[in-house]
Amino acid sequence: MTKHGIKLLKNPISLSQFLRILSSLETKHHMNIKVSNTFKKKATQAIAAILIFTVTYIIMAGLAVALTLACAAAGIVIIAAKPNFLTVGVGAGLISLGFLILIFLIKFIFKKHKTDRTHLTEITREEEPRLFSFIEEIVRETNTTFPKKVYLSPEVNASVFYDSGFWSMFLPVKKNLQIGMGLVNTVSENELKAIIAHELGHFSQKSMKVGSYVYNVNQVIYNMLYENESFEKMIEKWANFIGYFAIFVYISVQIIKGIQWILKKLYDFINLSYMGLSREMEFHADEVAANVAGSEALKTALLRLDLADYSYSAVLSFYDQKVPSCIRSQNIFKEQTLVMNFQAKESNLKFNVGFPTVKPEDLSRYNKSKLSIKDQWASHPPVEERALALDKLNIQKKGSNSPANNLLTNPEKVQVLQTEKIFANVEYEKEPESYSTEDFFKAYHQEVLALSFDKTFNGYYDNKNPVYYEPSVCNEPFQEDSEKFFSPARTDMVYVSIALENDLAVIKQIASKKIKIKSFAYDGQKYKSQEAPKLIPKLTENLMKLQANIAENDKAIYCHFLNLARQAGSATTYTELFRSFKERDEDYLRKTELYNKITEATEFINFTTPFEVIQKNLKALALLEVELKNHISDILNNESYSPEVNEDARKAFEEYLSRNLTYFYETEYNELALHTLFSALGNFIFVANQVHFSKKQVLLNYMLSLKVPKNTHLC
Repeated sequence: MTKHGIKLLKNPISLSQFLRILSSLETKHHMNIKVSNTFKKKATQAIAAILIFTVTYIIMAGLAVALTLACAAAGIVIIAAKPNFLTVGVGAGLISLGFLILIFLIKFIFKKHKTDRTHLTEITREEEPRLFSFIEEIVRETNTTFPKKVYLSPEVNASVFYDSGFWSMFLPVKKNLQIGMGLVNTVSENELKAIIAHELGHFSQKSMKVGSYVYNVNQVIYNMLYENESFEKMIEKWANFIGYFAIFVYISVQIIKGIQWILKKLYDFINLSYMGLSREMEFHADEVAANVAGSEALKTALLRLDLADYSYSAVLSFYDQKVPSCIRSQNIFKEQTLVMNFQAKESNLKFNVGFPTVKPEDLSRYNKSKLSIKDQWASHPPVEERALALDKLNIQKKGSNSPANNLLTNPEKVQVLQTEKIFANVEYEKEPESYSTEDFFKAYHQEVLALSFDKTFNGYYDNKNPVYYEPSVCNEPFQEDSEKFFSPARTDMVYVSIALENDLAVIKQIASKKIKIKSFAYDGQKYKSQEAPKLIPKLTENLMKLQANIAENDKAIYCHFLNLARQAGSATTYTELFRSFKERDEDYLRKTELYNKITEATEFINFTTPFEVIQKNLKALALLEVELKNHISDILNNESYSPEVNEDARKAFEEYLSRNLTYFYETEYNELALHTLFSALGNFIFVANQVHFSKKQVLLNYMLSLKVPKNTHLC
C-alpha cells in the first residue's frame, strides 16, 4: 500500500474545535478501537511540532508585515520629498522589498497540489456494479464516506488520494479511491477488502485527524522551500524592470534565504514527527482493516505484496527488453500470475485457495541480519512488524476466498484495456506483435534459466564466487557426501556471513559516531550507541569462525570436483577454467570499483554547487575518465566481451570514446554531454556484470558435468 496524504475534515472547524481534536486522543470508534500509548505519544510530538511551526511562522509573518509597512512608509517619504526618476525608482524598490518577502511567506495559500491521473481509468457504478457494492460495504463498516470517484490503475497498489491545498485543512475534501489491477489480480476478495478497509481506515478515526494537520504543515514548508520556480521568475523580472530594483531584490532574496534556513530546520523536525505518527497510523488503520476483514486476510495480503509487485515488475522488464524487437503483451496480468506462481514454486512456497502463501520467514530467507535500527524517516513500519501486530489482534472474520478479479464484470476485458494503457506510450519502429501467454512464459523461463545457476547449488553461489585453490592442496584423502556441500545449512552460512559482515560495518560506524543514533538492537537485545564498541570484538570473532567454516567447505568443493575431473582425465581443463574465472573476477572487481568511484565523483551534479567547486570536481572526474576509456577500449577490442556488447552498447561506447566532452559551460551543465557519459557508464557496468556472470555460469556448469560414478568413494 502506498504512502497516503491524510486530509479529511467533513465539516469546517473553528480554532477551538481544532485544539479539542488535538487534545482528545482517547476517542473510540464504533469498533471499539482505542489509540495506543505510542500513538498518543507520537501524536503529542506531532502537535508540538505544529505549534512550534505556527508560533515561528506568526513571528516571521508579523516581522514581514512590519517590514513591508516600514518599507512602504519610507518609500512614500522618499518619493514625496523630491519626486523625480531617481527617487521614484528607489522608493518603489524599497516598497517592493517588503512585499516580496510577504508574498514569499503567503504564496503557499494559493498553491493546489493536483494528483496526476493520466495513468488512471475512472470506472462507474453502471460499469462495475458488484465492485461498487463491495466498496459500499467497506465504507459502511469503516464508518467513512464513499469516494468521490473510483479509478483503476495497472500497478500493484491501492490508495486514497485527493487534490489538496492549504484551505483543505479547514474545508471538506472529497477523496478518490485508486485500485491497481496488479493488486486485484493477486489477492482474494477478502484480502482486497482488508486492503481497501486499511486505506479507508485512515479516514475513519477521529484521532487520526492529527495526521491531516501535520501533513499539511509539511506541504506548506515544502512549498516555501522547494516550489519557488514561478516566484523566482517573478523576482527576476522585477529586478530587470528598473536597474535600481536589483539592489532591493538582492536584499529581499538574502532575507528569504535566512527564512528558508529556519524553515529547513523546522521541516526536518516536523517531518520526523510526522513519520513517527505515520507509522503508528499504519498500525491503527491495520486494526480497522482487521475488524472489517479479519487479521489473517490483511496479513496474507501484506506478505504477498512484495512477490506480486516483483512479478509485475519482472513482466514489465521483460517487455522493456523486447521494444527493439517490436513485441508487446496481450494481457500483462495473466503473465504476472504466471511469474508469481513460478517464483513461488521455485521458492517452495505453499499455495492456499490458488494463491501463494508467503510467511514472515520467507521475506528474510536471504537476509540474516540481526541488527535492528529503527528508521525514523520511514512512513510505514516493516511488514514483519505489521504481521506480528495482526497476529496479536487475532480478529477472526469470515470472507470470500474467491479471486478478487471476480468482482469485475469482465475481468479479462479490464486487464486487456489496462495492458493497452501501459503500452500506449511505447514507441515501436513498426506495428508490434503480441506474445501469447504460452509464448511469453516459454521465453521468460528461458531467460530465467540463462540468468540463474543450477538448482544443485541451492543459492550457495548466488552472492559468492567459487574459490580457486592450488591443486596440491587436494592430495590428502577425504570422504564426504557431496550433497552436504550445498545443503541449506551451508548456504545459510554464506548469507549469515554476509549479514554479519554488513552488521559489523554498521556497528563500527555507530561506534565511531559516523552514524548518530541513541540506541539499536542486536539479536533481540537493546544497546545504547555507547555500548557499540563492546560488541565489535565478539562479532569479529564470530565472523572469522564463520568465514573459516565457509573456506573449509569451499576447499572441499574444489577438491571434490577436481578429483572428479582427474577421474575423467580433464583436470587441466578444470584448473584452467578456475584460473580464468579468477582472473576475470579480479578484472571485474577493478571495473566495479571504477564504476563506484565515478558514480560517487558525479554526485555533485545533483546539487547546487559553487562554480569553483564544480570545476574542481570535474578535474577529479577527468582523471577517472582516462581509466574508464581504457577499460571501454579493452571491452571493444576483447573477443571475450563481444557476445555481451549489443548494438546500443557499442554505439554508446564509440560515441563516448570519439568525443572530448565538456560537461559544464559558464553557468550550466551540458545535458547532452552528461547523457553521453552516463550512457557509456551504464553500459560499461552492464557488460562487466554480464561477462562476469557468464564466466561464472560456464565454470559451475562444467563442475556439474563431472558426474560421480555410482558406488565410488572419492579420495
